Amino acid sequence: MAVNKVAVLGLGRMGAAVAAALSAAGREVLVWNRSEQGHHRLAAEAALREALIERAPTPARAAAGADLVLTSLADAAALREVLTGPDGALSGARPGTVVADTSTIGVAAAHDLAAAAGAADAVYCDAPVSGSVASVRSATLLVMAGGPDDAVGRLAEVAPAFSAGVVHTGAVGSGQAAKLAVNSIVYSLNAAVAEALVLAERGGVARATALQVFTSSAVAAPLVRYKAAAFADLDAEPVAMSVDLMRKDLRLIADQAQLTGTALPLAEQVTALADAVSAAGRGSADMAALAVHLRELATSWPGQLSHPTHP
Repeated sequence: MAVNKVAVLGLGRMGAAVAAALSAAGREVLVWNRSEQGHHRLAAEAALREALIERAPTPARAAAGADLVLTSLADAAALREVLTGPDGALSGARPGTVVADTSTIGVAAAHDLAAAAGAADAVYCDAPVSGSVASVRSATLLVMAGGPDDAVGRLAEVAPAFSAGVVHTGAVGSGQAAKLAVNSIVYSLNAAVAEALVLAERGGVARATALQVFTSSAVAAPLVRYKAAAFADLDAEPVAMSVDLMRKDLRLIADQAQLTGTALPLAEQVTALADAVSAAGRGSADMAALAVHLRELATSWPGQLSHPTHP
């Protein structure tokens, strides 16, 4: 069955960008968001892509008649409310409608919501993504999808509008497992960049120069390159991933580690650092704020070297 109409529920930065990309690619798009802020965000993104998008008053109305429902929400509780709450999407979806969730909610929540979707004669796949808004705009986002072949196939039909492709990871829940593994690397790398940046600064290397070195060296992963601006000036860049959302994901990673009997000593250290940054009042700041926190801790150390030392 061809996918002509897509409902997008949740207009955060990623959801708004995906909705605009789908419309620009010729899909009929209907959206819903809890607050007006999301619709303002979408209006700006749609203007950028010359997209035309219809607004629905409830998730149920958005899902009615849709061939595919895409969700992009902060956590499992928000997703559960949007799918199963009053006027939830599952109450309006037609039998056989595919619900593909791009959020990071954990494996257990994915299984629960797949069961709820099945009870409503819908088909659920967990399809978390890796990348940024820039990745959506350049259609280079990675989608990791767990679910039945036909459901993942329906998602894959529209995915070229915003992604480089869909990796079918296996059954429902496997997309979340893959995403949590990716995020474990992302957050550890973010923490490594933060502490290495402060180390370089304390050694007399200008921040801009240190970041130039990082982004030109063997450690220049895509994350290091696109987070460089936030590490250079935290206040000058929009928040892409807040410290508190990072902490939410780290808790999900810890849950998955416990479930699978996996030791994650590095993730535990990153969690402790993120908790300290949040406790210091920067929970809503971008995760590059870890460098600001480490810079503040460094003030109690011996003074910064005026010139780097050499052995």
